[in-house]
Amino acid sequence: MGAHRRDPEDRQRDGYAAAPDPARRAAQYRVDREVAHDLTEQQLSGQDDRAGAEPAEETAPPRHRMDDRARWMDTVVDQAIRRGEFDDLPLQGKPLPGIGGTHDPDWWLKSLVEREQISGVLPAAQLRAEHSALDETLDREHEERRVREIVGDFNARVIDARRQLTGGPPVVTPTRDVEREVSRWRQRRR
Repeated sequence: MGAHRRDPEDRQRDGYAAAPDPARRAAQYRVDREVAHDLTEQQLSGQDDRAGAEPAEETAPPRHRMDDRARWMDTVVDQAIRRGEFDDLPLQGKPLPGIGGTHDPDWWLKSLVEREQISGVLPAAQLRAEHSALDETLDREHEERRVREIVGDFNARVIDARRQLTGGPPVVTPTRDVEREVSRWRQRRR
């Protein structure tokens, strides 16, 4: 039995204890375990033969068990850590969001709204409301330059909304002619 087992001095001399590669250590561990298991079976079957009984049937567990898979996963994670694949993760040193508190069945919807910065009003409805209130907004301004800026910004947002393919109702809000809106603004100021 001592010939097949490896004592700590043999392991250290062969590089087993100081081996930097976890996969090699795991493979050596499996080999050592299988050798010990085989020796134990040989001893048990030898005792049974001496007692006059038939050798015990092979009842070895399947080769790929959960502990082998867990050991393999530990090896893969250790190798990834050595390669630095877990360095500079976005939530490093911070608590994971959404853990703790009570269960919210709409957690995924709330995280989607937050992540995608979705507002509660669709762009088409928002632009229609602004279009109907644009004259009142322009009437509160005192400078022609500011009126031009507001109408230009409104037109840019209408054009952007038409180009977006986010779904929802179509944007049918018309753009406004800047010069025409400035002349209407002047007439209303008289």
